[in-house]
Amino acid sequence: MNMRNQWPVLPVVAGLASSLLTGCGTETGGSAGSGSSVVVGMSDDVLATDPASGYDPGSWLLFNNVFQSLMSFPKGGTEPEPEAAKECGFTDGAAKVYRCTLKDGLKFSNGDALTAEDVKFSFDRMLKINDAGGPAIMFPMLDKVETPDTKTVVFRLKASDATFPSKIASGAGSIVDHRQYDANSLRDDKQAVGSGPYKLDSFSDDEAVFSVNPGYKGTAKVNNSGVTLKFFHDDRSALKKALLDDKVDIAYRGLTAADITDIDQQDDSKGVGVVEGSSAEVQHLVFNMNDPVAGKLGVRKAMAYLLDRDALIKDVYQGTATPLYSIVPAGIAGHNTAFFDTYGARPSKAKAAAALQAEGITGKVKLTLWSTPSRYGPATDQELRTIANQLNASGLFDADVKSVAFGQYEKDIAKGKYGVYVKGWVPDYPDADNFTAPFFGKDNVLGNNYANSTITGALIPGTAAQSDRAATDKDFGRLQDIVADELPVLPVWQAKQYAVVRDGVYGLEYCLDASTVFRFWELSKS
Repeated sequence: MNMRNQWPVLPVVAGLASSLLTGCGTETGGSAGSGSSVVVGMSDDVLATDPASGYDPGSWLLFNNVFQSLMSFPKGGTEPEPEAAKECGFTDGAAKVYRCTLKDGLKFSNGDALTAEDVKFSFDRMLKINDAGGPAIMFPMLDKVETPDTKTVVFRLKASDATFPSKIASGAGSIVDHRQYDANSLRDDKQAVGSGPYKLDSFSDDEAVFSVNPGYKGTAKVNNSGVTLKFFHDDRSALKKALLDDKVDIAYRGLTAADITDIDQQDDSKGVGVVEGSSAEVQHLVFNMNDPVAGKLGVRKAMAYLLDRDALIKDVYQGTATPLYSIVPAGIAGHNTAFFDTYGARPSKAKAAAALQAEGITGKVKLTLWSTPSRYGPATDQELRTIANQLNASGLFDADVKSVAFGQYEKDIAKGKYGVYVKGWVPDYPDADNFTAPFFGKDNVLGNNYANSTITGALIPGTAAQSDRAATDKDFGRLQDIVADELPVLPVWQAKQYAVVRDGVYGLEYCLDASTVFRFWELSKS
């Protein structure tokens, strides 16, 4: 995964039972939409309109509203339920054969029928194109897709994966019309044909316009007549001004902590308010285990003993995040507090000094913290400077910060040039697996030369094969404890999720939950 990168969530996975199809859904959608259209502004860009390519928050926002997946996450929920499917479930006891039956009468927005052929085409196409900026990386376990008839899809997996229902419920499971997409190449006309609640009417550098799809047949009930999504291209001050000037109804993703605090303190005459939702967006410091400095366990332990998360969140994020004490965030089944238990919540110079002494280090540790200015949030550079100051204030470190544009940053990490660097994560699906396997499994996304045979050989495959997700808590706890002991990463914070809304606009509370799905259809405007 390319850190979708940036970051919220709880246990998901449809009920799985041997030789049983589960998850019959209730169909409540099909509304042609009513009420006013809504204007949403965000600082993120939408990098792709083709689901075989997009793997970023902006693109998945578009996919979740224009395309259907077989399964989807209900508002306020983290267990996937049928969407384009009437029912889905594993048909074997090993979580390796997953079968879905489609609803009757499904159609794309252009009137074409949606059948099992389109589902197979969508997955085969994504994997064949294997775009570097796309979601194919999520499906190394997928062996083949079969279509016994026009309404039945069977996924055969190379390895057990009880989280497969959650993966296909994400933007990566978007179903495209096989008549409208080339099997071998990406669509480059900025158009999209899906069967979701909305149609993409137009897409430009500055905005995307969506209208309600009258032929949609699914679980969403549409509460508006359309949505316009305006892009502010990382210009957060312009986004804030547009909101206060009544040019947009909602500001979503991109406002700084200072902006949110300022808006929250505005008098009522401004007609705006802040809506807070749950999130499992996380940020870590990552250690290159082959680095001559960061590769020493005593150095990493000293940093863990000195990090003051509470002060960092107060001074840099103004309370818009919470301290993170494990690799699996709070609110996700299996979460524990391994780093709190091992290193405490308050900084300890004495314990940090002891860790360095045990490593044979007597002088100050000279260290560079590497940052990238905007990819993981607008305050990332300030955050790392604050951490460097905390380390230096102990008298045990001589730390500085260097910030590099994201393109170069990723190249340098791949070459092993950095000893300590920052990474953020927005989960693809709400399960502890998505906070562990991508980071610590084989060919993981961190690029930090860390490997643990217990994690890769037993804990990750064992939890992936367990259809009863509650039964994975013990193994995920053990995995988190190992990471806290060996310290390939140092968890820093878990985000809260915010949007700012003008008076008379409703439904935001159903768009900011642990599933990370921003549901256009829940928005209404009086």
